[in-house]
Amino acid sequence: SVGQMWISGEIWAYYKPKKVRVSSLSVDLMTKNYEYGNNDKNGIGYEQTVVKRGRVSGGKAVKKPTVQMFALVYDSKTKKPKRIVLAISDIRYELDWTEQLNAARYAIENAHLKAQDIDAIGITNQRETTVVWDRTTGRPVGPAIVWQCRRTADVCRHLTAEKHGEAVTKTTGLVIDAYFSATKIAWILDHIKDGRSRAETGELAFGTIDSWLVWKLTGGREHVIDLTNASRTMLMNLDEGDWDDDMLDLFGVPRAMLPRIAPSCGVVGTTDGDLLGAEIPIAGIAGDQQAALFGQACFQPGMSKNTYGTGCFLLLHTGKDRAHSKSGLLSTTAASADADPRYSLEGSIFVGGAVVQWLRDEMRMIYSAAESEALAKNVSDTAGVYLVPAFVGLGAPHW
Repeated sequence: SVGQMWISGEIWAYYKPKKVRVSSLSVDLMTKNYEYGNNDKNGIGYEQTVVKRGRVSGGKAVKKPTVQMFALVYDSKTKKPKRIVLAISDIRYELDWTEQLNAARYAIENAHLKAQDIDAIGITNQRETTVVWDRTTGRPVGPAIVWQCRRTADVCRHLTAEKHGEAVTKTTGLVIDAYFSATKIAWILDHIKDGRSRAETGELAFGTIDSWLVWKLTGGREHVIDLTNASRTMLMNLDEGDWDDDMLDLFGVPRAMLPRIAPSCGVVGTTDGDLLGAEIPIAGIAGDQQAALFGQACFQPGMSKNTYGTGCFLLLHTGKDRAHSKSGLLSTTAASADADPRYSLEGSIFVGGAVVQWLRDEMRMIYSAAESEALAKNVSDTAGVYLVPAFVGLGAPHW
């Protein structure tokens, strides 16, 4: 399937007066060849995840790749999941969140719960995907720019040639790359009418998908992003946990359009009661890779996880101390159950499982992803032939 492979299991989010358990409901969309405004025909897409947990008999997890909806009911007492697969219609390109809201409603209904039974909602998302929307209408100014999109690669090469790389890495822990949100935001502002002036006055808002979903779930009352997602924008000072003025100036992003940064665990708002049938606390947010690190119980320095989904991501927990890589790894945040910052080192490979989809949908060498295993086992070796799927760059450590 296209999109993320959510392996993290369960996240524990804490808030007064009780401890809240959060499981995963995952929704993501990938689209291609859709015009952004009237200017661009690069690959774009939405990638989104909602997480919720029932207080009665368990929770509901849903995974939505390109052509099917996967629903998983998980009972915390029996540990027995029930898997449901639904076919869906062709992906719609409207700039709304109908798919996500309907998936959340279905998750509650199919678990035989009511909204009042839900202790909390948590959100996890594929991190760098960028949305800009109008605060008044609540509508995006265009489709989200997906994390894999390379449309700003030339801008990044120019900034690197101008010797800004060292300052960016020192401040943000990242390398200058089109992977991250900063140049995507600037691109959007430059490709819509009066984009920069509207952003400077606060008319426009930016968010990664977690921020967008919180805005929609709260009826526009909360504009917030958690530390793990903020650390992937190339705009946050990793040591201070706040937006950095030098980075905002370098990438041309107005502070007025940015969300407030919050810890990964803790209530950031409550849902609009009309959406799901009750006001539910939103009590946990984490980018997918940091959520996976947390979900695999990697809480201590030296513990690591490696997950295989659209791409492949290795994260090593470094505790309360930020580590500096000499080998092309990224310094980034780690999710934690308190407000104290935690850090990790990350190795990011952009194309992993997505290459199987490429073999199926683009090359048409296989009819299903599962067929790839049988074919691989059918030969003794590759006769020296290798495929390096650097379709959107190599990632770490070469960039």
